[in-house]
Amino acid sequence: MDILRVLGRKTELFEDDISNHERTLAEIVASSRFLIIGGAGSVGLMVAREIFKRNPRKLHVIDSSENSIVELVRDIRSSLGYIDGEFEAYALDSGSKEYDAFIQADGRYDYVINLAAMKHVRSEKDPYTAMRMLGLNVLNTDKTLRQSIEKGVRKYFCASTDKANAPANIYGASKRIMEMYLMKHSSQIAISNARFNNVAFSNGSLLDCFHYRILKKQPIAAPEDVKRYFITPKESAELTLMSTLLGENLDIFFPRIRENLEPITFTEILVRYLQELGYEPYRCRSEQEARDLVHTLPAKGKWPCLFTRTDTTGEKILEEFHSDEQAVNLDRFNNIGVIRNECVYDPVATDRFSQKISEMKRTGTWDRAALIDLISETISDFGHLEKNKFLDAKM
Repeated sequence: MDILRVLGRKTELFEDDISNHERTLAEIVASSRFLIIGGAGSVGLMVAREIFKRNPRKLHVIDSSENSIVELVRDIRSSLGYIDGEFEAYALDSGSKEYDAFIQADGRYDYVINLAAMKHVRSEKDPYTAMRMLGLNVLNTDKTLRQSIEKGVRKYFCASTDKANAPANIYGASKRIMEMYLMKHSSQIAISNARFNNVAFSNGSLLDCFHYRILKKQPIAAPEDVKRYFITPKESAELTLMSTLLGENLDIFFPRIRENLEPITFTEILVRYLQELGYEPYRCRSEQEARDLVHTLPAKGKWPCLFTRTDTTGEKILEEFHSDEQAVNLDRFNNIGVIRNECVYDPVATDRFSQKISEMKRTGTWDRAALIDLISETISDFGHLEKNKFLDAKM
């Protein structure tokens, strides 16, 4: 499958920027030591490959998924082979005591790249999953950041999202609060960041779901009124590498909106995806009709689809990378914009957030409303879109 064609593009976004800075990138990588946290997912694997192929002094990758770590090693060995430096992969949860022991035993890195996160808007449907999201996206970032400072790490990168701008859901809010914690420590260690848009066909994404529905001979559902900006896993890795190695303290990199990056609907992508596989979409009127027709339509070159309107909690029609008030540099790179952040955050708000989350966990009781209230106290522009319906209630 040609991902670019499915996305309606002909060229990769950051090809020129990578080419223009390749010598600098290669020199930095070849002389540096890297740790990638959460490095075995779709984006993490591509980041590991981008670093590995430039022959780093040391590359350690950790991920809580044992199977994904094994596959990462197999993939790199099978495609890129070996390097002169040290390459190791570990099945570790960065929130665990085992990880703490691992860092204590070594921890000597120049760059720490944190890609570990819970990323689904649907994860806010219950207070327990939402609490886990806040713990991983915010508090665990704070912990690994503190450890990096203690070990003398030169630079700490953490992935954010376009949903962190004027957040409408707990996921976006968790990343916005995470950015506040990065600011909190930016006088002690250089920080950079990237606000990703949707990474096409990444693990767990709606586009990745299309693939599984085809394999399992199931109908496909997609919202027809939601528009998103999409990049490929390779492009997300290149954006990460550029921000990590070339970003100044507190910079937030994002894909620059130009003629080769326009928002498109999920249904537009679905139509192109099915055409790539030799099918035409067939619009169904209900979930049951779609489930019934999947037994007969594919043999006729058609695939049953349900195109829906957005009516679930936390979903905007369109996400944007930054606010009008933020200072943005569009001249430094061809297809990358840079938000030039100032270290402006409310230390009382971050301390209160940490304290209240700790209290909730200690008592063992909390509800979703309490978490939303706490986030609202921490972020002034948290516009939570509550519709009392969640994505898990739809096909």
